[in-house]
Formats: sequence, structure tokens, C-alpha cells
Amino acid sequence: MFKRRLFKHPLWGLLGLTLFLWTIEIVDQVWLGGGLDRYGIMPRRWLGLRGILLAPFLHGGFEHLAANTLPLLGLSLLVMGLGDWWLTTLLALLTAGTGTWLIAATGSVHIGASGVIFGYIGCLTLRGYFERSPVAIGVSILTIGLYGGSLGGVLPGQAGVSWEGHLFGFLGGALVAWVRSRKRGSQH
Repeated sequence: MFKRRLFKHPLWGLLGLTLFLWTIEIVDQVWLGGGLDRYGIMPRRWLGLRGILLAPFLHGGFEHLAANTLPLLGLSLLVMGLGDWWLTTLLALLTAGTGTWLIAATGSVHIGASGVIFGYIGCLTLRGYFERSPVAIGVSILTIGLYGGSLGGVLPGQAGVSWEGHLFGFLGGALVAWVRSRKRGSQH
């Protein structure tokens, strides 16, 4: 019973995910020379569909993973505080991956957890707007203050950055915020 409760809490999922990400990257960089990166999203290629599920777990080196780790941890804790970590993570992963697969440049390969990170940003920034509760508004303001500068990442322009994944991840998180606020509104 304790074991079942222990692993149901999203914090354990987050810690396990972070450990898993670093383990994969160590194996990929040290033993495989970055060979796992080819399992990322390859737009409009049937084989590239596997990347929708795999890309968030793959990174282009330790610097790339380190740049994603702190936002992933910080934003995850905020999303957990609202009780939407599992849903936001899953929906952001699927929307970021699917949107990237549909519209990104042919011949490109997209990897990294930033689509999920932008999903968290989308959920947290728009939750205050949709829900209009003091806590949700406060979290939105905090998120914008800490991560608002990264919102330019949803626009094309920076070479080597998957703006498509950022944009669609953000939209997935926004969808969670909208659905949850409607659900909460119908309960009152």
C-alpha cells in the first residue's frame, strides 16, 4: 500500500523522469556518440512518428539537457501545485510532437523536452485568465515573470530551435488550462 501511494504522487514521477532523462543522455553521449538523437521527430515521415513519444526524452548533449532541466523542474512543481501535472505533461508531449511532425521542415529531426516545458508555460500563464481565481492569477503572474522572456521561442527565427514544438506544446498546455477552468466552473 505504501509503495502504491508513493509512486502515485507526481513528485516521484518528476524525480524519476529527471533521473531517466540524465541516464539516457549519459548513455547516449558516453557510449552511443549521440546515436539516439535519430529517434526524434522527423516531420511527415512515418518512421518519424515514433519521435512524438521519444523526442522529449532525447537531447542534443549535456548542455541541451541542462538548459531544459531547471525549467522542467520549476514549472513542473508549479503545475503540480494546481494538480494538473500528469494531464499537462501528456497533452503537451502529444500536441508538441504532433504539431512538429505536421509542420516542421522536411529533413529535420526534433528532440528535447522543451515542447513539454512550453506546455507547462501555456497551462500556467493562461490558467489565471481562464480560471480567474487569486491563486491561478498569482501563479500566472509568477510564471510570466520567470519565463515570459522565453515566449519568443514560439516564433520562427532562431536556428536550431524547434519553435514548432514550443508553439504546439504551449497550445497543449493552454488547452489543459481552458478545460480545467471549465470543469471547475461547472462544479460551483
